[in-house]
Amino acid sequence: MGSIVGKAMDDNLAKMQAFQMQTMQMQLERQLQMQNQMRERMMAMQISRARETLNYFGTFYTLVAVGGIGAFIKRKTPGPIIPLVPLTFILAYQYDMAYGTMLRRMRDESEHIISDEYDLLKLPSGLPTFQDIEAARLKQKGGQ
Repeated sequence: MGSIVGKAMDDNLAKMQAFQMQTMQMQLERQLQMQNQMRERMMAMQISRARETLNYFGTFYTLVAVGGIGAFIKRKTPGPIIPLVPLTFILAYQYDMAYGTMLRRMRDESEHIISDEYDLLKLPSGLPTFQDIEAARLKQKGGQ
């Protein structure tokens, strides 16, 4: 009789462990999906911010260009159009960030760093452990 009860308990324990494993896996998959969706939304916000910045900077650049060219024609000296040189580089950068291939190039470079230069990504002193975090928490709690 004892072996029947023990076997039933072992079967229930195995079923419970399988269920817990399945539940943990589903929870992890949901967390990964949520984190990815949040990352995608943050990237979309950064791209839209870059595009909005480009709109404002493009307007500023146009005003400077029209004023500088007008002053150049009137005075016949290149001084008024000199600010266009650095502003053109900034405008090109903003355009590349908003509509160009900069994000793809950055992603490709990130993948290269992860695959070929992973040692650059390591934290000083490694990952914090539970003991490190707990010691810091107790130290802060003791200092209050």
